[in-house]
Amino acid sequence: MDQTAPVTLLGSHAPLPTDPKDARLECFPNRTPDRPYWVHLDYPEFSSLCPVTGQPDTCRLRICYVPYRLCLETKSLKYYLASWRNTAAFNEDVVNRLLDELSQACAPARMIVRGDFSARGGIRLTAQASLPPGMVENPFGL
Repeated sequence: MDQTAPVTLLGSHAPLPTDPKDARLECFPNRTPDRPYWVHLDYPEFSSLCPVTGQPDTCRLRICYVPYRLCLETKSLKYYLASWRNTAAFNEDVVNRLLDELSQACAPARMIVRGDFSARGGIRLTAQASLPPGMVENPFGL
């Protein structure tokens, strides 16, 4: 991502991308880069596809990050997350790929991505990935 590019999706009527590779994650400058603070984003309607059955997997997706120089712009994030609807991936892979792509876009000081997936076969799966790896602090309070 070109971190100097202006925010373009906000205020536009662009169509939703159909694949995460076609989505554009946009950022804007953090006005207080010297003050660490958490940004909590909650997306209760995330969906992707099971790579084996092709059935939809849904989850409550929570993203928490401490911005450094850039903050994620939420409309572009909404478009990016919606683009996953037709993407086949295992739940654990989804969470790890989201962490990789979101952290690449905004280069945060810290980030946690957590997916609380709906039960399949009577089992609920929660996957959580963090940056830096092994970070034990959990801003979700869980």
